[in-house]
Amino acid sequence: MRIGITGHRGLSKDVEQQVRAMLDEAVRGFDATDLTAVSCIADGPDSWFAEAVLKHGGRLEVVVPATESRETLPERHHPVYDELYASAVDVHETGMTESTSGAHQAGSEILVGLADELIAVWDGKPARGYGGTADVVAYAERTGVPVTVLWPEGASR
Repeated sequence: MRIGITGHRGLSKDVEQQVRAMLDEAVRGFDATDLTAVSCIADGPDSWFAEAVLKHGGRLEVVVPATESRETLPERHHPVYDELYASAVDVHETGMTESTSGAHQAGSEILVGLADELIAVWDGKPARGYGGTADVVAYAERTGVPVTVLWPEGASR
């Protein structure tokens, strides 16, 4: 079972704790021997889900939206990104260099195409820019990939 992940970045520490708990609970619902996370491993839910799946004994496949993606992430996230990238059993690339919203959407479309199901850490609101969580959810729905939305009640981003 391949489970893709998408979600909002830049969440508060309180919302992060709640989301991490929700992701851990979701992961426990799967047999570790049959579980593969598919993630772009950006800071936030992408990495939290990948970490939860690996801790549970599952595998990780990484999607790289652009060769410059890592450099556009917060520097504090680079060690986590590098560790997760090194743990991947497979890496998928868009072939794009510049980390643009179009590259991120292309990466997300590859991710959705690889996934049997998509988990979206999403507040249900429109994307703030092209390639945001709402766009990924809409793409999954258009292509028939089931979506499970996780969002803490009363939380905001």
